[in-house]
Amino acid sequence: MKTLFFKGFWEAYDKPLGWFIDQVLAGGWSGTEIYLAGRPEPLPEIARAHKEAKLPLIAQIGTSGDTPGEHLSSPRTNYLCALECDPLFVVSHTGKDFFGFDENRRILESGIELASESGTALLHETHRGRAPSSVPLCKAYLDIMPDLRLTFDVAHLFCVHESDLSNQRASVQAIVNASDHIHARVGFGEGPQVGDPYNPMYQNWTAICMDYWTRIRDRHLAAGRPQLTVTPEFGPPPFAPLVGKLMNLSATRGN
Repeated sequence: MKTLFFKGFWEAYDKPLGWFIDQVLAGGWSGTEIYLAGRPEPLPEIARAHKEAKLPLIAQIGTSGDTPGEHLSSPRTNYLCALECDPLFVVSHTGKDFFGFDENRRILESGIELASESGTALLHETHRGRAPSSVPLCKAYLDIMPDLRLTFDVAHLFCVHESDLSNQRASVQAIVNASDHIHARVGFGEGPQVGDPYNPMYQNWTAICMDYWTRIRDRHLAAGRPQLTVTPEFGPPPFAPLVGKLMNLSATRGN
């Protein structure tokens, strides 16, 4: 089985498309992952640039609007637009965590229907603020929607639960079993991204992430799949903290 590493445009969202394509080619990446709505370039230009560079594209979309009804209607438009770029598959930020369970269920079901109609997979990312924002919610949706497929970003789940998820092993394994793509960013119990995954301070969290990612790889291997796609992520400022100072607590007490 091949492991294909894709480069996320999110890390350099303020750069032009041509510059990004050059960086991906020079770095030996397998392809790109791009949130299409965040790009100023027209979709035909994005598609043409990838075709000329012979790079596969993972397309990111999101449901949008102020109401559950608007989020329910937006996936079709956004998904069909993404198909114009001939993506390998589509990753979606779906629903909202403050919508009701059944409201988000209908939005997720609409995505399953779209993927079934077109044949291009639609994978819903485990993302804070969205429908699959927590382990219990993901598990509940999977229980009633066995065809639901996910992009696994464990960093979001860490900070939602303020936990390494070791107290939810069975439910996390159900999420692992439904995950067909990995967003590989090291998070921790207080946030979705450590300052430096090589820092000894975060060594344990890096090891925990590696264990979850390895489980997905092993499942793909056991299933005889030809490839696994991984997009390493390290978000830019302000997602990445740059400068901080420890508070002098004694000074605040007037000592």
